[in-house]
Amino acid sequence: MIGQPRQGMNQLSPRSDQGHAASDPAVNTPVILTSPASPTAPALVLRPWHAEDVAALVEVYRDPELRRWTNARVESEDDGLGWVRAQEQGWEAGDRFAFAVFETALDAAPPRLVGNVVIKEVASGKPSAEVGYWTAARARGRGVASRALKTLTTWSFDAFRADGLECLDLLHQVDNLASCRVAEKNGYQFDRILPSVPPSYPLDGHLHILRATA
Repeated sequence: MIGQPRQGMNQLSPRSDQGHAASDPAVNTPVILTSPASPTAPALVLRPWHAEDVAALVEVYRDPELRRWTNARVESEDDGLGWVRAQEQGWEAGDRFAFAVFETALDAAPPRLVGNVVIKEVASGKPSAEVGYWTAARARGRGVASRALKTLTTWSFDAFRADGLECLDLLHQVDNLASCRVAEKNGYQFDRILPSVPPSYPLDGHLHILRATA
């Protein structure tokens, strides 16, 4: 399930993985996050979406399983560019931070787009925000979503806790069992059933919550 972003506060200054804040609070520091390689999986690189990602995005969205779980419709390069521009606007507004997830190749091939993670509805003084994710068909079943969500979760609390962030919400449709497993694996505890809201959300949903640790 994907919620609608709200207008946020430009004074939020997300930090990079090195922990440096933007000197101009109205301009967000470029952020690149990484999940290191393991003996069984290559490293992941998370970075903001760019226009150069449109072709790969359109290819990924040809997957009917992905379209089943998302509200976005990306069927052409124009659709893809519009979607990417919306993510860029979220960064500029300071209320929605979406990361393209790339898997590094073991050979010299370019990194492959394997997913998306996002924190949204961020606002200064607001105690909660929402996270979401999707995984490309070619990368499912290999722990990509769990690793990317873990990286996003750590960064989100580090970047926004000083602005009042206390917990992260994760929503998914009740029949999305894979998403439920990803949430639980990352410590997002089931909180309650959310009623359906047709036509966007035809079935009930699960709300999972992860609270910041001391």
